Amino acid sequence: MTIKKYGTTLPEVVQLNSVVSKVTQRIIDRSKITRDAYLERIEQFRGRPTRRSQLSCSNQAHVNAAAEPQTKIWLNQAQKPNIGIVTAYNDMLSAHQPYANYPDQIRETALRFGATAQVAGAVPAMCDGVTQGRPGMELSLFSRDVIAQSTAIALSHDAFDAVLCLGICDKIVPGLLIGALAFGHLPTLFVPAGPMSSGLSNKDKAAVRERYAQGKATQQELLAAESAAYHGKGTCTFYGTANSNQMLLEAMGLHLPGAAFAHPQSPLRHALTDAAVEQLIKLTEQGTDYTPIGHVVDEKAIVNAIIALLATGGSTNHTIHWVSVARAAGILIDWHDFDELSSVIPLLARIYPNGTADVNEFEDAGGPVFVIRELITAGLMHADVKTVFAPIASAETNAVTGFEGLKAHTRQPLLEDGRLIWRELPQESSNREVIRTTKDPFSATGGLRLLQGNLGRAIIKVSAVPVESWTICAPAKVFESQDALITAFKADQLNMNFVAIVRFQGPQANGMPELHQFTSILGSLMSAGFNVALVTDGRMSGASGKVPAALHVSPEAARGGALARVQDGDMIELNVEQGILRVMIDAAEFEARTPRRIGVENIEASFGFGRELFVNQRRFVTAPENGASTLFLD
Repeated sequence: MTIKKYGTTLPEVVQLNSVVSKVTQRIIDRSKITRDAYLERIEQFRGRPTRRSQLSCSNQAHVNAAAEPQTKIWLNQAQKPNIGIVTAYNDMLSAHQPYANYPDQIRETALRFGATAQVAGAVPAMCDGVTQGRPGMELSLFSRDVIAQSTAIALSHDAFDAVLCLGICDKIVPGLLIGALAFGHLPTLFVPAGPMSSGLSNKDKAAVRERYAQGKATQQELLAAESAAYHGKGTCTFYGTANSNQMLLEAMGLHLPGAAFAHPQSPLRHALTDAAVEQLIKLTEQGTDYTPIGHVVDEKAIVNAIIALLATGGSTNHTIHWVSVARAAGILIDWHDFDELSSVIPLLARIYPNGTADVNEFEDAGGPVFVIRELITAGLMHADVKTVFAPIASAETNAVTGFEGLKAHTRQPLLEDGRLIWRELPQESSNREVIRTTKDPFSATGGLRLLQGNLGRAIIKVSAVPVESWTICAPAKVFESQDALITAFKADQLNMNFVAIVRFQGPQANGMPELHQFTSILGSLMSAGFNVALVTDGRMSGASGKVPAALHVSPEAARGGALARVQDGDMIELNVEQGILRVMIDAAEFEARTPRRIGVENIEASFGFGRELFVNQRRFVTAPENGASTLFLD
């Protein structure tokens, strides 16, 4: 394959924004001890003889036993790079079904470029869309750390010189990334598979959901709508956690530029996968530009990921996941970093649920590379970072035509006469209803905010919330399960202004499931004219929409957090502009209340659907602001 990149006409980059610079330096200072220790570990592995040459003859025979003849020869010689493929393939998830044939393609391409490739292992890949409102959802958050551990097990054979990660969805990308960072000396590149074709619009799907919640649509009508929306191979097309993952990986330079949203069955997708293999070979110690993942994922890359999340109104889940991702690279971040960056990062994209467009429309309007270009040229993103897209020599002249840093990720890939090329985008968006420049953003500030007060600290996603709903002061209605709120709605007990307190939904209580089962209910109450909000120690993720929702309240109720003291009728204030989340009651009276105790006593009482196997995870998991981790303790 011939890879060619066209020259750049990027405007001159302005000086880095002072807040971005300050937050980055604060993270660097805060992380010095842990980051230095991490980099020292990478250096201990660098320069070792080729991995397989360290193995005994018996060890090598096991590695090579099932290989094809040419592969076996090269593996035995231990001179050519060997790529370990870690895959999240299964054929129940539409997003991961396209990965079925990737290993064969990767092996063939690797041989063509003088390397070998083997599937090192597979990781679990559960679908939150299937488990919503079901007991299995209580394993979803913990699956991230299981995926990280599974990745580590796959790579523990020490038979690989580089890693290709095949994964897209919610916990899968963070888990793969955490696991790969444990092998920070290995070059690593993520290979996406792309979104499914657009079906029933997200707006129309949401409308049917609200009608169903109101009893105005039948179950058959709802199933027909859902099936028309989720209808083929590829990622779901709304901008939830899965597609936010892809945006963040692009901003961190862990994809080939513009790889996120090419269709699974397009020739471009096939070419990008081939190019990923070719590029990764060059990043190995046997290649021309050794670039281990531990050097790519540094403090600036983590800040770039946060900025990309804020600029596109992405998933609230990443205020948990990327804390753990950063920690895996020895970097320490917290919600204050997200909040301070959000004060200066403009909202450049409106993708459902922040707008009506899906990710295919986002991609057609310029997609991640447009957003990254805009942020770099406005001094709002670090361009001086390492990425997996090292300089590539022209096949015709052997002259380097690549560009250093994140600027290389501001070009869109396409096929021209069978060749994969990258070209710059027009300076203006082709659809201003979907994506805009920094000079004319949808909002001057980002999509996430930090709330704090006597109820604790929480994250709120405001990019989809109407400004008039950014402040609410209303009496509490307290629930201790999704089902309890649904029951109250069906009994016509919620036709009022209120703040729903849904507690004992944190990681220690029940694994912190996403609480989407009643989003259409709260949305329908807003549509009926009531002022409503949600305050919970649980999650709602990237699908959270117009309802103001204070999420991940910490400390959680099961750890004795203030939510355990709230009673029906307490006045609750949620104020986005001032960053306030509080119960309006005398402090002494509130502290004197005996907190409700549920969850801690029941940690060992959750049986069925495998929940009994996760007792220790619930017992020892850290707080959400610390990554809700079972791998990195508080």
